[in-house]
Amino acid sequence: MPSTVDKAELAARIDAALPQTQCTRCGYPDCRAYAEAIATQGAAINRCPPGGQQGVQRLAALTGQAVIPLDPDCGTEGPMGVAVIDEDWCIGCTLCLKACPTDAIVGAHKRMHTVIEPECTGCELCIPVCPVDCIQMVVTTPGRTGWAAWSDAQAERARQRYHARRQRLQRQADEHQARQLAKAEAKLADLAAHSKHTDPALLERKRALVQAAIDKARAARRQVG
Repeated sequence: MPSTVDKAELAARIDAALPQTQCTRCGYPDCRAYAEAIATQGAAINRCPPGGQQGVQRLAALTGQAVIPLDPDCGTEGPMGVAVIDEDWCIGCTLCLKACPTDAIVGAHKRMHTVIEPECTGCELCIPVCPVDCIQMVVTTPGRTGWAAWSDAQAERARQRYHARRQRLQRQADEHQARQLAKAEAKLADLAAHSKHTDPALLERKRALVQAAIDKARAARRQVG
């Protein structure tokens, strides 16, 4: 039975062998989660359409499992593509920006968006969230699929951008939580001025509720830190 350390190392090696498109077609939220599921939960090694059949062979070599056909329920192997936004129809809703796992789409609210083509992994996650259907995929590697269409260097670049995005979103969430906590603490410091209640008992009850919320938020931040 592999040890926990061995499984962690195996997960890292599997993750390094995945294309890092972060497309979620494997049924997991990202490539790392799929790698961990293979290493620790016995997930099938044939659930990555972007990696194609060669990707299955890579994972078979790492895990010691037999090579099996790509699972059609996850999609089919095909050429790589890049998202293209029709500027005439884009309404600047920003939903595609939020969906893109590598921050390959730039734009602002109610302003036209555009795709940074070299950073697009072809994950297609932006397409279903677009309310005006102004995004389409354009094939960039005709005649080439799987790892013949996607290099290790591109996979590493996509991994770096994905992790940078996750760090940015976590930082923004932490900053928002800190601002909310500061507001709550300011309200608690002078609760009477921030409340319509004048009854001392009601004020004390409200004080206890606000304090409990602050304590919960502080505890959550300590656990994350």
